[in-house]
Amino acid sequence: MKFRRLFLLGLLGSLGISAFAAKVDSLDIPSAAMNKTYKAAVVLPNAYAKSKAAFPVLYLLHGGGGRFSDWLRLTPDKQLLHKLADQYNVIIVSPEGERLGGYLDSPVRKDNLFETYITQEVLTKIDNTYRTIRDRKGRVITGLSMGGHGALYLATRHPELYCAAGSMSGALDLDPANWNISPEFSQQIKPGFERILGPLGAMPNHYAAHSVVNMADKMKANNLKIIIDCGVDDFLLEPNRELHRRLVYNKTPHDYTERPGGHTWDYWENSLPYHVLFFSKILQANGVANLQAQKIR
Repeated sequence: MKFRRLFLLGLLGSLGISAFAAKVDSLDIPSAAMNKTYKAAVVLPNAYAKSKAAFPVLYLLHGGGGRFSDWLRLTPDKQLLHKLADQYNVIIVSPEGERLGGYLDSPVRKDNLFETYITQEVLTKIDNTYRTIRDRKGRVITGLSMGGHGALYLATRHPELYCAAGSMSGALDLDPANWNISPEFSQQIKPGFERILGPLGAMPNHYAAHSVVNMADKMKANNLKIIIDCGVDDFLLEPNRELHRRLVYNKTPHDYTERPGGHTWDYWENSLPYHVLFFSKILQANGVANLQAQKIR
């Protein structure tokens, strides 16, 4: 009886391991635009090795103070991306955006060209390295904090590349004067913003021109599928509410949610599965989620 119990426990344990057998690659992606090589984390679902099919891709951006590996290292559940990749049969790519790189082509620095890097060099490398659906109908993008802004910014400016975009706790207004932060924190981040956008108050106003809170009409014109959420205790809540108000005003369909929580990995770990579920429905409607999703055990 004891042997049978141990055998069953071992069998269940092996099933649990095999249920989430996603593979993680660390990929070097050179940037000709910036004359530098960056890394990206690539999570391949278990089904990738068992099929010759092309897979949809989720681009997942890190925050302003982070690195490409954050989504694998800092979530409380270190298997979160593995589980989501396996459950929805999607490739998850987390590229490098540098610390406060902004995911934009800086108007004041020619060595900070992350819009070009992500939309041209990263996408090309991923499509040439893996079996991907090389069309907007099979690409989605989201991120946290500065990465949330970056995801909406890149998808709004490049609707030919992505069919849907999301933001978790997004820094949707790049002017920190519109954040609920202390004067000390504002002074701490000021040099980083001035490095890529120039001094606040200078003309032209690069902060307003590059903020997605001011791109609601472009989002409507692009018919972009959008999901946005933010914690009610987050210092970036008001910019999120403002973009939501503008999208409601111009009648742009979007999914907007406020949940308990702040600017934390506990919040983002809870948020990401909602984004992937939202994207999976769009991918299915586009006819590209052609592999049966696996249930989490």
